[in-house]
Amino acid sequence: MSRVVIVDDHALFAEALEATLRIEGYDVVCVDPADRSMQTPQLLKRIRKFRPGVVLLDLELGRGGDAADLIQPLTQCGVAVVVVTGTTDRLRWGECLKFGARRVLPKSSALEGIRETLRLIADGTPLPERHTRGTVLVARPSEMARRQEVRGRLDRLTSREREVLGHLMIGRPVREIAHLSHVSEATVREQVKSILAKLGVSSQLAAVSLAYRAEWTPPVSVDH
Repeated sequence: MSRVVIVDDHALFAEALEATLRIEGYDVVCVDPADRSMQTPQLLKRIRKFRPGVVLLDLELGRGGDAADLIQPLTQCGVAVVVVTGTTDRLRWGECLKFGARRVLPKSSALEGIRETLRLIADGTPLPERHTRGTVLVARPSEMARRQEVRGRLDRLTSREREVLGHLMIGRPVREIAHLSHVSEATVREQVKSILAKLGVSSQLAAVSLAYRAEWTPPVSVDH
């Protein structure tokens, strides 16, 4: 838990947080979403390569979009995600917790709150957010309907498109997928384009997020 990755497009805030945590003895890495497109699963791969114990994640990443899509894929990898955000929308906070975030902290809170959260995570102490979690429970029926609707879209994918989506879910770029599948990159790009159209999304990251939220299981063959 000693390595912390900060994902935030507000450079001043990220630098202040990094300096504070380094004083506390943490190994800190800042990932600036402004220097790479957030619209592909490669950002997940970029974060994961640092092998963080904790990711401090801003929700609004400027041109990078909504970082909530990153929460579930990161938690699936065993990373503790703490959302540090400027939004005051409690429903969005609750959604982040539902996706697996350990805690949501407003940027207006003192840095001590972040330090204490990291200490509790390291100690294995639960971090309850009762009020916010209750908001999610109220919205659960609509979420279940949403999941069924997404599964219907996933069912429209061909077997080959399912394989490609499975590769994307574990962070493989188009070039690697083409190599493993013994086809051209152009062919894979066309398959990705078809996947996005059928799922009704505009980016690979959004497609991956939909699959995770629907608890969709990719074909076993993509692991090989």
